[in-house]
Amino acid sequence: MDSYMEVKNLGLEEKLFDYVLKSVIASPFYNLVGLSLKSLGPGSAEMAVTPGNQHTNPIDLIHGGVIMTAADAAMGNSVRTLGIKPVTVECSTSFLSSAELGRDIIAGAKVIKSGKNLFFTEAEVWSEDHLIATAKAVFFNIGKIEL
Repeated sequence: MDSYMEVKNLGLEEKLFDYVLKSVIASPFYNLVGLSLKSLGPGSAEMAVTPGNQHTNPIDLIHGGVIMTAADAAMGNSVRTLGIKPVTVECSTSFLSSAELGRDIIAGAKVIKSGKNLFFTEAEVWSEDHLIATAKAVFFNIGKIEL
């Protein structure tokens, strides 16, 4: 998957960057789907997946769940960059276009409001230069990340 050198650190404290990076690389679900981390910054994250035949639905389009998963993962990891362990409370995705087989799907997310327990996020999901989905999610704080 990702190596440390391929993931951009956009100003995140190094210990927290390493923690999030290592946990993403070790995630069984992310590995199953093929998700990789592209960048991390304070309150932001970018993740990618290259869709293959295993990601298609019965009508030979990239399954919407792959797009939703990329968005949710990027939004959740954007919260983790704040030193928080988040769980998704609510997630909404609007599909604007289909993704193309073999073209990277990139989900970029940011925290737009953070409170004591709830974190509000937004994401855009792109396939090449086409915006294919937008998403919003709310995450609940289940604890601080211990470094």
